[in-house]
Amino acid sequence: FAIFFCIFTNVFFVPFSVFLFQFVLGQKAFDQFMKMTFYGQFVAGEDQKEIRPLIQKNLAFGVGSVLDYSVEEDISEVEVGQIEDMEEDRDSMKGGTKAFTCTNSEEAKCDRHMETFIKCIKASGWSSTDGFSAIKMTALGRPQFLLNFSEVLVKWQNFYAFLAAQQGKDATLKKKLDLTQMQECLTKLGATGDYYGWFTGQKEKHEGCIDVLDWNSLIDERTKTAHLLVVPNVELGELEPLLKRFTQEEEEQMRRIFQRMEILGMHAQENGVRLMVDAEQTYFQPAISRLTLEMQRIFNTTKPIIFNTYQCYLKDAYENITRDVQLSKREGWCFAAKLVRGAYMYQERERAEEMGYEDPINADYESTNRMYHRCLDYVLDEIALNRKANVMVASHNEDTIKHTLKRMNELRVLPKENKVYFGQLLGMCDQISFPLGQAGFPVFKYVPYGPVSEVMPYLSRRAQENRGFMKGAQRERELLWKELKRRLASGELLYQPVY
Repeated sequence: FAIFFCIFTNVFFVPFSVFLFQFVLGQKAFDQFMKMTFYGQFVAGEDQKEIRPLIQKNLAFGVGSVLDYSVEEDISEVEVGQIEDMEEDRDSMKGGTKAFTCTNSEEAKCDRHMETFIKCIKASGWSSTDGFSAIKMTALGRPQFLLNFSEVLVKWQNFYAFLAAQQGKDATLKKKLDLTQMQECLTKLGATGDYYGWFTGQKEKHEGCIDVLDWNSLIDERTKTAHLLVVPNVELGELEPLLKRFTQEEEEQMRRIFQRMEILGMHAQENGVRLMVDAEQTYFQPAISRLTLEMQRIFNTTKPIIFNTYQCYLKDAYENITRDVQLSKREGWCFAAKLVRGAYMYQERERAEEMGYEDPINADYESTNRMYHRCLDYVLDEIALNRKANVMVASHNEDTIKHTLKRMNELRVLPKENKVYFGQLLGMCDQISFPLGQAGFPVFKYVPYGPVSEVMPYLSRRAQENRGFMKGAQRERELLWKELKRRLASGELLYQPVY
């Protein structure tokens, strides 16, 4: 079946839209077809009862599970256009603002997702010691809100980069801006706030300069610093409030998302489970990362419970991970990360071309490999220094796994310390996962589950990835053919391992 699947997904499934099959076959026949093929390969089942046998089988071979109820939301180009229209309406209104309203049905849907995630956390608790459970932020709040909040964060970062350029510096963490020069520049631009006074009052050991972490703290304190949060409006040629379009409704939506996340964090803590926040599209990711950092500040005080995900196919991956590691050291909480190459490449590139902005993805696969190893080495060095950080090496690349094992040996990071974890997707690269598990390394299969209709976005991404993955999967094909020949020769075609 596995060999048939490799051929099927590479030659037949990917070029055609799954929605066409759904229309032609009808929902019931389509669901059955998916369970016999694509769904059956990558998804464990529809609910906790169905997935239990697979979890127990993997555990018998030393492989844990990251349970993931694979529901996620996206925002269409039509919705983006609607948001832009609403913003124009809001700008033209007098005597008030028009907020993005959230309907009761949307809130109820998010609450149902939260309850499902709670069940997932509890299932992870009984399935293994120190298990993992995955969540998606777009299932806990409206994608439109995450898009809007992400735009606010990106504007603020871009303004810092502009101020840094005025001092002949780049916006990296190592470069600090002179506060006096920054205040003078902001005043010339039309800002009336006392930035110098704010930062000198906040920092105990003031050195007359700030870095990007200090700059970002202004948003954390936005109820006190609203008068300082201004950014250039290029069209008008003047500064405008950063939170001009961030209304009370958006603040309320943020409060509700954070409340749901906090509930999930408490359940994870009670059940001895680590919570892994999945990365999503780049237009959501700034908001997702910021909310995840807020959770890490609360729950990662003594040990890592909340893991953030970093997509190393992004050009700014190293900058993001180094900034967050330094923030955790400055504030005294435990950094925890899952490193992936990325799962939205085709979608990201198509959207960048359509919307007319720079492609956020590295130029080629080798560039992504270099970025992955650079980020990984940075975190491994941090683990060796203070033993507070944790990382999951979520990779199907054998060279990356070998590189990690070599670095762990050099840095004397032992498998039993449970500082470095390995992860692969269900249905992919068992020849990596199971040998690692049997050798005593903490390794986990990412186990998605849920009804066929709700996991289709996840399966569509797996199909897109398969186009590139299967081109380089020669070794896995060879292993599959070898096993098939062995079974045919020994008369064990339907052989099932004992566990």
